[in-house]
Amino acid sequence: MTDSTLGQRADRDGRLAILLAALAWSTAGLAQRGLDASAATQVAGRAVFATLALLLVVVLAERRRTVEAFRTMGRWGLAMAVFLAVSSGAFLLALNYATVANVLFMQAAAPMLAALLGWALLSERIDGRTWAALVLATGGVVLMAAGSFEAGVLAVVLPLVVTVSFAAVIVIARHRRDVSMMPATCTSQVLVVVAFLPFVSFGTASGGDWAIFAALGVGQMGVGLALLTRGARLIPPADVAVISLLEIVLGPLWVWLAYDEQPTAATLVGGAVVAAAVLLQAGPRASTRARAGSPQRMTRSPSVTETQN
Repeated sequence: MTDSTLGQRADRDGRLAILLAALAWSTAGLAQRGLDASAATQVAGRAVFATLALLLVVVLAERRRTVEAFRTMGRWGLAMAVFLAVSSGAFLLALNYATVANVLFMQAAAPMLAALLGWALLSERIDGRTWAALVLATGGVVLMAAGSFEAGVLAVVLPLVVTVSFAAVIVIARHRRDVSMMPATCTSQVLVVVAFLPFVSFGTASGGDWAIFAALGVGQMGVGLALLTRGARLIPPADVAVISLLEIVLGPLWVWLAYDEQPTAATLVGGAVVAAAVLLQAGPRASTRARAGSPQRMTRSPSVTETQN
């Protein structure tokens, strides 16, 4: 089999993996809308099953080095886990107060915010295209926030917390390549369980709710991240970002079809602006197009930039 054929197969497999991951992530809002449990119970319930699923992924990947993988995360790995825990917990909480479209569209701005944090805190250079994407994304987020105040302060604050905390995860992942993504993600779910356990009310969760918790933890998070880990090794980060946009299209679509949940005009316009910003930032640069077909991309470490909540 030629190198060209192998490259085409890797590209196809990578795109399929990210496509399926985006499909898994898009079910979060649909599943949450079927829950009767209290908000804290929802967050902790999903995190329990996510911990088990992610631990299995780590064990399968690391085998005898599983304990070592967790032990060597270091302070930056713990910092990543903390920010992931905040992002993950706030995400499911936000779905209790805001529309699915609002939460997903605002979260899509995280990579642009990460670029801004890298510029402000680490003196990273931002090119003209990224500045344009930042301006677009900011405008989209402002539109969505302005249109969400009628639903209450939490409908604005929680999606912003998701976006900011996830942007922090991206910055850490980019500058600390030694931090292993999966152990940190698994640890984040343990932190979520510990943080929300005092507020859990098991009496509010039905048998059907526990089935949904399992589907969210194992399918939406566990399977989604496993697919991301595989796909991100095979295709360029920009391609991962663009294909992942499918989540913010399908997520609101599922709840609209199932529950007739219609986003506000401000959310739709702001979301379209944020999606345009993501596409602008993810577009190929002149310096990267020549490397797009390089075999080196097949051995790239998986990025956390597109890790979902």
